Amino acid sequence: MSDNEEGIDGSELDEELDELEEEIEEDFDELEAVAEEADPTADETPTEEAADEVADEEETEPSEEVDDEPVLDEDVMPDDEVDLLIPVEDYLAAGVHIGTQQKTKSMDRFIHRVRTDGLYVLDVSQTDTRIRTAASFLANYNPEQILVASSRQYGRFPAEKFADAVGARARTGRFIPGTLTNPDYAGYIEPDVVVVTDPIGDSQAVKEAITVGIPVIAMCDSNNTTSNVDLVVPTNNKGRKALSVVYWLLANETLDRRGAEPTYALEDFETEP
Repeated sequence: MSDNEEGIDGSELDEELDELEEEIEEDFDELEAVAEEADPTADETPTEEAADEVADEEETEPSEEVDDEPVLDEDVMPDDEVDLLIPVEDYLAAGVHIGTQQKTKSMDRFIHRVRTDGLYVLDVSQTDTRIRTAASFLANYNPEQILVASSRQYGRFPAEKFADAVGARARTGRFIPGTLTNPDYAGYIEPDVVVVTDPIGDSQAVKEAITVGIPVIAMCDSNNTTSNVDLVVPTNNKGRKALSVVYWLLANETLDRRGAEPTYALEDFETEP
């Protein structure tokens, strides 16, 4: 049925539609104004808001591994004038000083302070001294009679590199029970000293070394117990960069005390992130 048959002129219908559209636009403008008063940022698109949130997070949240310039104002040792193997900034950049939020009684003497975020800060000067002591100790042994063990993922490569550098043997990954105590085991060995990355992760190696009377050198974090460790090297033993630095220094210092020329660079001990 046509519009004319209903008694409605076509031009009148167009006018009514125009008026309706104007009313809808006015209502929409009013709603938009109310929304802006309630939320001044409502004119931002979701994409812009998401980008701003990501930018804010990047500025305020520290990354787990710092590859940029080290923080130079960290308080990491009692005496700022102490002579270190490498500049304190290099220790800071690697995070060697960063402990955990737990502290054992036996590690208390190696802790310099506690940060506001609850992390204990290891005394870098003691880390440095203990690396020298451990190197002097290892230099007295036949290289092949030194065993280095590391079950920690980030410790495996630098531990193996350390073994290559000083001529030691390495057992990385899972330490097979009986390696030091079962002569019938095909992989049985009789080292004179054992170096471990972490007394917790490498507990099997430590246990067997103690059983057969082999001295243990261990890299210990603030949460480690050192009752079965003969020589503690206080350090962050969970960080990739920290372990690379400590194993690198230990290798070069051991070579130096043997009278050999240390030829390894830190890059040789660093694993890919």
